[in-house]
Amino acid sequence: MSSGLATARRSPAPITIRGRNFAWGERTYVIGIINVTPDSFSGDGVTSVEAAVRQGVEMAAAGADMLDVGGESTRPGGQAISADEEMARVMPVIERLVREIELPLSIDAYKSDVARAALDAGAHLVNDIRGFQADPAMARLCAERGVPAIVMHNQRGRPHHDVAGDILAGLRESLAIAREAGLPEELIIVDPGFGFGWEVEQNIEMLARLPELLELGRPLLVGTSRKSTLGAITGRAVEDRLAATAASVALSVVGGADLVRVHDVEFMVDVCKVADAVVRRSGR
Repeated sequence: MSSGLATARRSPAPITIRGRNFAWGERTYVIGIINVTPDSFSGDGVTSVEAAVRQGVEMAAAGADMLDVGGESTRPGGQAISADEEMARVMPVIERLVREIELPLSIDAYKSDVARAALDAGAHLVNDIRGFQADPAMARLCAERGVPAIVMHNQRGRPHHDVAGDILAGLRESLAIAREAGLPEELIIVDPGFGFGWEVEQNIEMLARLPELLELGRPLLVGTSRKSTLGAITGRAVEDRLAATAASVALSVVGGADLVRVHDVEFMVDVCKVADAVVRRSGR
């Protein structure tokens, strides 16, 4: 396994999203999670537009660099919902947030119909937890609109051989789909999928081996916030995993993460500032 500070690499070219320059390698960017769903694993789901918008405004004030809005729970055993229901949940939130804050907004969806509606409503990028592998139209949509995309490796239902090897193989499949659809690789961010189809020990190994994923040459997003692996390690309930999340976020930065996706924005902004000061030899 790799250890120590993140492996030196040539940073990917910056991406400009909603007029903001994301210069990879300079610092770690913080994405705030807004779950517009009653069954979020993290206990932070909201069901009213007002509550979701208020959450987004607070995250922006706390220092988030981007917000990720989702309308379907992706926890293990979560109930799938129709595209129409998902759109009904997220569209009013995105429409309001576009007007009320100036941050880039991501739509957390793997159905192209939902992503299309969200982009029409003002979203600026797509976060696909299936990495373009559930809906073949998703990569084509992103290519047509010229928007950035986060592609995640999802291990659920896939045979396991080696943690880093499995992630690299899955993400290379997603990158190939993007190329075939005409979506430039320069617009893609990759996510190893912490907690999606992995056992506790495998998630721990994933964090230890993050530097191996830098060979893809793409910005790396890691999302550990409040997840069950942290509960298994600490014995803490989901609402008491702030310190565990902070530790995992710091380790992600050390491992080479360019972005972290979190619930507790204000605290994790500080975590990233300290980790960046060590890893990147500069503050935010």
